[in-house]
Amino acid sequence: MLSKIAIITINEPSLESAKRLVEYLDGYEVDIYSKTEFNTYKRLDDILPKAWGEYDAIIAILAIGAVVRKIAPLLKDKESDPAVLVINLALNRIIPLLSGHLGGANELANVLTKRIPNAINFLTTATDQTDTLAFEMLAKEQGWRIENLKKLANISNRLLNKKEVKVATYPSIFEIIGNRDNLKLISFDEIDENSVVIAPFDTKELHFIPKLSIGIGCNRGTSKESIKEAFYQFLSSHNLKREDIELICSFEAKSDERGLLEFAKDEGLELKFFDKETLNSLEGEFSPSQATKFFNLKGVAEPSALKGSKFKELIFKKEVYFKTITISGAI
Repeated sequence: MLSKIAIITINEPSLESAKRLVEYLDGYEVDIYSKTEFNTYKRLDDILPKAWGEYDAIIAILAIGAVVRKIAPLLKDKESDPAVLVINLALNRIIPLLSGHLGGANELANVLTKRIPNAINFLTTATDQTDTLAFEMLAKEQGWRIENLKKLANISNRLLNKKEVKVATYPSIFEIIGNRDNLKLISFDEIDENSVVIAPFDTKELHFIPKLSIGIGCNRGTSKESIKEAFYQFLSSHNLKREDIELICSFEAKSDERGLLEFAKDEGLELKFFDKETLNSLEGEFSPSQATKFFNLKGVAEPSALKGSKFKELIFKKEVYFKTITISGAI
């Protein structure tokens, strides 16, 4: 989500426009750059590289050609470049120039168009103009990590040209896609170059990794260091990143387990506990568990991961670490 915005001006008229523009940017942290007031500079080249790395969005109130020339050396990729918008002096013409989707330029332009009287948003993104599904925006809304983004152009072009795009995922995820025109749900063994994969599995195609719920079971007195080591071994074995994990889940009998509590706190992860009735009410085949013997429970790692997950798909069966820790994953 955009929060920090830099407004770049070049002369007194654009500075006056910037002062007026700030009034429409309530809720954002805004800095004005000019040659005479606020954050002052002598040359655009002196401030743009710094602004590029420090702000979520840059709004330029100057000639679009000058903006293009000045930002060209700074361009890296659509995953990391900030949103760049160009606005005229009257503040009634808004052009999302760069990072329209992932960077949030289109979103910010829409916000300003609604707030500024008589403002017109010059969207140039084809998917927005044709109301075509943009997979990167779906991923952004859902908080999914994206891999193989260079494959996006082919997928977007196929959708724009009304050609079929195959989606390898689970029915529960496929159903949340609002515009499924020309999409076909396929199994994971049908993937080809015209496919999108939405699952936590390796692939060479356009790939979206949904957030996971991790279920953890452990013996009484297990240290946070052991749990941390097991957790990161689990992530590494499945090519996952810490950012892919939404929360940790377990059985309520572990709610006073010091090592587990300290681990979750150190990692900044939400920790949820479920009672026996809740976990035993879940349908499905779960791996044999010592919890059945000690607590008359279907399991800890698998049922708790499934219960805490958004789409109720158990992806990674229980794995045992150091004979004392069990870990499972669901989306």
